[in-house]
Amino acid sequence: MAKVNIRLAAIRRDRGVSASELARRAGVSRQTVYAIEAGDYVPNTAVALRLARALDAGVEDLFTLEEPEEPAEAATAEFLGAEARRGLAVRLCRVDGKLIAVPGVVDPVLLPVADGALQGVRKAGGPMVRLAHRLEEAGRLMIAGCDPAASLVAHFLLRAGVELIPAPSNSSQAIDWLRRRLVHVAGSHLAGAGQAEANLSAIRRAFPRGGVAVVTLAEWEEGLVAAQGNPKRLRSVADIARPAVRFVNREPGSGSRRLLDSELARLNIPASAVRGYQNEARAHLSAARRVYENAADCCIATRAAANAFGLSFVPLAMERYDLAIRAEFLALPAVQKFLDMLADLRVRRELEMFACYDVRRTGERVL
Repeated sequence: MAKVNIRLAAIRRDRGVSASELARRAGVSRQTVYAIEAGDYVPNTAVALRLARALDAGVEDLFTLEEPEEPAEAATAEFLGAEARRGLAVRLCRVDGKLIAVPGVVDPVLLPVADGALQGVRKAGGPMVRLAHRLEEAGRLMIAGCDPAASLVAHFLLRAGVELIPAPSNSSQAIDWLRRRLVHVAGSHLAGAGQAEANLSAIRRAFPRGGVAVVTLAEWEEGLVAAQGNPKRLRSVADIARPAVRFVNREPGSGSRRLLDSELARLNIPASAVRGYQNEARAHLSAARRVYENAADCCIATRAAANAFGLSFVPLAMERYDLAIRAEFLALPAVQKFLDMLADLRVRRELEMFACYDVRRTGERVL
């Protein structure tokens, strides 16, 4: 749609005419003049002619049509997601010269913010994306991981002129995407029982020659998330093996799945004894939502996920959520602003208050 470029205020001031005087000459209210100048109201032909006559100007001097740029119709991107289906709303970000598409974050009551929609797959490349608008590539940062507090981080980054594009994934997948230069930052929490440095071990295996920095976002509690009031009286992983308990798991490669498997092994409980072990949710909040909707009695997720739905929480482990960044990405302005943000006391306060994170090590470089 064409935009109306309004120069009424500039010409009025050039003529030395006040808004009140112009309103009197044109036979309109002063509020109408202010609304037109602010772009809140586009006048009809008669009013436009009276304004032009009052200022001894042409109508086209006061009002011109600004034709919008035609957006690019389509682009080829590499898709990072569980399901590439036609019509899927996606966000886009350029990483190391490649255009990457990820699913728009779906809210239970709101449509996802998106740059375009998947249209099909080319034989010689990735899926075609039909663009909704001309893509602004500058100032975007793609972060893979499963941090439920990514929305809080995005809020502060946007104030700094950086748009965070989340690439939902488990920890193992995030590290692999970073290795393949498909994301700028990878989040990981792979520490199971007695494996405090599992994050660093996994990152070192993916980057045997180095060339990667690791910064701690926060430490969080992960545990059993149960219905409000914990009606099944769950106290440990051993309790989820009871026949009456319906469990929803996380997918292989996730930190939550790794924690569960390490606890089952420690207790000598076979996975087959857990009712629902094969049922999977692909994020902390998604798993907790299954419990909230009574589709399951329990899952393993963060305390933040339990609090989001008013569910009971039984802590199992403290885990460190680390952020891995390729060395060559550290010089990117968006990455620098992201790292600077981690030192902001307001960011730490919100992570502590709303996500229940321990922020004493936030921003600490651990590799």
